[in-house]
This record gives sequence, structure tokens and C-alpha cells, in this order.
Amino acid sequence: MDRKNGFTMTNRDHVLRAWQNSTELVRDYQAYAHEMAGDDQALAQLFAGFAEDEALHAEQLLGLLRGYEQ
Repeated sequence: MDRKNGFTMTNRDHVLRAWQNSTELVRDYQAYAHEMAGDDQALAQLFAGFAEDEALHAEQLLGLLRGYEQ
């Protein structure tokens, strides 16, 4: 547990925050890939790959988060 600003952040809270950040990154990378698809295919593919990698992170974090909910 982590105490900051007068309240306690649990491990579940950290996992939830990390999952939210990961899902946001997936959306961002997908948007970048889509925006660049017409201009620079190599860069678009790079961002698409980042989105896939980050989706795996989000999936792992979601599994952990579901474990806290049981």
C-alpha cells in the first residue's frame, strides 16, 4: 500500500490505474496509425504494432484486476 496526499492507494488501485492508462494508449496508438496510414505506411505500422503490444499489457492488467474483484 502507498499513502499519498492523506489517502491509501491499494495494489488494486494501482492495477486499475495502469489498466486505464494502457487502454488509453491503445486508443491513441490506433488513432496515430490510422492518421498516418496515407502519409507514412512504415510509421503507421509501427504505431499499429505499439497498439497491439499495449493491448496485451491491458489484457494482463485486466486479468489481475478481475482477480481483485473476486
